[in-house]
Amino acid sequence: MRKIIKIAQPDKIAIDNLSKELGISRILAQILVNRKIESASEAERFLRPKLDHLHNPLQLKGMRRAVSRVKQALDKKEKVLVCGDYDVDGLTSMALLLFHLQELGLHCISYIPHRLKDGYGLNRTVIDIAKKENISLIITVDCGISDFFIIEQLQKQGIDVIVTDHHEARERQSNAFAVIDPKQDNCPYPYKELAGVGVVFKFIQALLDGGTLRGETLATDRLAQDLDLVALGTIADMVALNGENRIIAKEGLKRLVDSSRLGINALFEVSRVKKRKIEPETVSYILAPRLNASGRIGSAESSLKLLLSQDNVEAAQLANEVNLCNQRRKKIEERILKEAEAQIEREINFKEDYIMVIAGSNWHPGVIGIVASKLMQRFLRPTIIISESETLCKGSARSIKNFSIFEALLFCEEYLEDFGGHIRAAGLVIFRENIAKFREKINCFAKNKLSWQDFIPSLEIDSQIELSDLDERLIEELDELMPYGAANPKPLFYTANLKLVGSALVLRRDTLKFWVSDGKRTFAALGFGMAPLKEKLSESNSFDLIYYPQIDEWQGNQNIILEVKEIIFTPFEI
Repeated sequence: MRKIIKIAQPDKIAIDNLSKELGISRILAQILVNRKIESASEAERFLRPKLDHLHNPLQLKGMRRAVSRVKQALDKKEKVLVCGDYDVDGLTSMALLLFHLQELGLHCISYIPHRLKDGYGLNRTVIDIAKKENISLIITVDCGISDFFIIEQLQKQGIDVIVTDHHEARERQSNAFAVIDPKQDNCPYPYKELAGVGVVFKFIQALLDGGTLRGETLATDRLAQDLDLVALGTIADMVALNGENRIIAKEGLKRLVDSSRLGINALFEVSRVKKRKIEPETVSYILAPRLNASGRIGSAESSLKLLLSQDNVEAAQLANEVNLCNQRRKKIEERILKEAEAQIEREINFKEDYIMVIAGSNWHPGVIGIVASKLMQRFLRPTIIISESETLCKGSARSIKNFSIFEALLFCEEYLEDFGGHIRAAGLVIFRENIAKFREKINCFAKNKLSWQDFIPSLEIDSQIELSDLDERLIEELDELMPYGAANPKPLFYTANLKLVGSALVLRRDTLKFWVSDGKRTFAALGFGMAPLKEKLSESNSFDLIYYPQIDEWQGNQNIILEVKEIIFTPFEI
C-alpha cells in the first residue's frame, strides 16, 4: 500500500542548543525538538521525569469543593456509593478510590453498570441503589460528565454527586455538587490529558494531604505504591503519554514489576508474562484485554474483585475467570470482524463514505469497539460499528489522526439518544430508524473536514541517519525516551542506499530476518510480517530502510538489531 513518508525538518539551531546544553547527541536532540520540546528544562523533565514534577491537585476546578464534601461525609459517617465504568480505566479508578476511602474510614459500596443491560454511565439503577442503601453521596469515576438527567434526579432527592471524569464535556454545564475533569470549561489545571484513573489519583492526593505532598514524600508514601494501578489504567486507555501521564507510566511500569497486589500478580501468572521489564505493549495487548473481557461479554465485577483481592486462592480463581472470558471474547470478535468486512465489501463506497458506518443485528455490543478499531486501522477511515436491535441500538466509534469523532457526533446529536467519549474514540446510542440519516449527516460533516491525503497511511521519520550513527550510546539515549505511546511514538529512522548481505531468512509468523550494509557497517534486521518481500529483497540492487534500532540479547551477547517498519525499493525523493 502506498504510504506518505514524512521526514522531520526541525530547527537546526534548536537542535544544536539542546545538544550542547544537555550533553546529548544531535539525534536525540532532534527527536525531542520533533516532539516540540525545545528548552533544556523541558527536555530534562521529559527525559528524567520525577514524582515531584506532578502538579498540585488543588489546581483542578472543583477539587476543593469535592474534598470538603468527602470530609463532611467522614465527619457524619455517611454511606458513599462509588460508580464507575466497566473498562480498565474505570476498574482501576474504582479499585483505587474504594481502597483509599475505606482506609480513611468511609462506608463504601460500589456499582459498575452491566454493559448490555445498563449501558455506559449513570442510569436509573443508581437511583434505586441510592434509595435502598440510604446513600447521601455518590462519587463517579471515569464517567458522569454528561449524565445530566440522572444527576438532576439524584440532587432533587438530596443526594450529592461528585463527578470525577476525563471525557470531553458537552456545552451544557453539569449540575453535580462538584465536577473534577481537566477538560471542563474554565479548569486552570495545566495538563488536560489525564486518564480517569489519573483524575482519581489526583483526587486521592488532595484528600490525603490537601495537595501539599511533594515527590520526596510521595516516593515513599502509600500513595506512590498505587502507581501500578494508575499506570495500568492510563496505558490501557491509550491517552497521551506525555506530561503527567509520562511520569505516571514510567514510574508505574516499574511498580507493576514489583506490585504487591495479589490480583495483578495472578493476572501476570495466567497471562504467562515474565515480570522483568514491563512495556506499555504488555499492558495494552496482554493485561488490559483480559481485564476488559469480563465487562465486554458480561459483568465487570470479577475484574474489579481481582484488582481488590486479598486472598491468593481467590485471586487465582478470578484471574482464570477473566482469562476464559478473554478467550470467549476473541471468538466473538473474529465472527463479527468477518461479517463486518463482508458488509464493507458489499456496501461501502470509498469515494463517498468518508466515515464507515456499519450495522449488524447479531453483533455483541461489548466487542464492537475492538472491531471498529481494527477496521479503522485496516481501511484508515473513521469507523462506527452499530449493534442493531429492534429499537435502541448501541454503537462504538474509532477515528483516525486529525479527525475528532466526538465533534462529529456532536454535529449529529439530533439523531442520537446519547453519546460520549474522546477525540479518537466514542460510544453512542441511536434508534434503528435513525441510522440511515445519521450515516448521511456524519459523512457530510466528514467531507468538509477530511481530504484524500488523510486516507493514505503515513510514516513520520524522526531523522535520516547513516548506519555509522548507530552505536550503544545512541541506544541508551533512546531508552530515555521510553515509555512510548500516544504523543510519544517510537522514533523511526531513515537510511538510504543499503544492500542485502547474504540471504534473507523466514522465521515464525512471517518474520523476515536479513542483514543490511552500507559498505562500511552491517546490521541484522527484522521485518515482522514481511516474509512476502523476501524475493523482491533478494532481487533488489539497493533499497532504503525505515526502522527503529534496539539491542538484541542472545546467549549472553548484545548486538544492535534494526526493527524494520518499511522497505522502500523504488527511488524516493526527500
